[in-house]
Amino acid sequence: MAIIRFVGFLIICALLGECDAIADKATGIDFAPKMGSLDLFGVGVRKKGPIKVYSVGMYASAAVRESLSSLSKTADKLKALTSLRSDVRSNLPTSFLLKMNFKVGAEKMADAIAESVSPRHSGPAADVKELKTLIFNGISVKGAATKGTTLQFDCNEAELEVSVDGKKQGSVESPMLSKSFCDVYLDDKCVSNALRESCLSNCCGD
Repeated sequence: MAIIRFVGFLIICALLGECDAIADKATGIDFAPKMGSLDLFGVGVRKKGPIKVYSVGMYASAAVRESLSSLSKTADKLKALTSLRSDVRSNLPTSFLLKMNFKVGAEKMADAIAESVSPRHSGPAADVKELKTLIFNGISVKGAATKGTTLQFDCNEAELEVSVDGKKQGSVESPMLSKSFCDVYLDDKCVSNALRESCLSNCCGD
């Protein structure tokens, strides 16, 4: 049945040309159904207290979706959450697109992301420092990450690439950093549980 559901999903997408975009319920911010060859799995919000700082969408491969389609989002929830994280980490590339909903200074934004990645990264501290610099440089050109600013993090097998407002800022050559970045959004202490819940809702069975 899971395979039938998955094939049916692909057929519908093919007939329509693409699947529908998904809006973050917390902010109303939309995310396109595809990013290159990757599909949109889910969206969520990153909050700091009552402030909805940004919405985030995760784009991953069809192989990950197929794996999740055999699990129930209710009966197999814990297994599905574990599978989501492990399957994403082992089936890169995966991309995270952040869309700002609240103005944040360049240094503060770069610090916040670096501080989330650092405790999850067992590689050289220089990797995180380089990531922080790429984020800061990309945002500082416009002074701050104002509402509507986009930050894209492409997690590949060999590197983590950073783009701000669609402009590539550079990459950090570190396979471990890519997986550490994925964990910011997918491990048990993730910064947006809403994103994980959305992924299960969109990719798992009932």
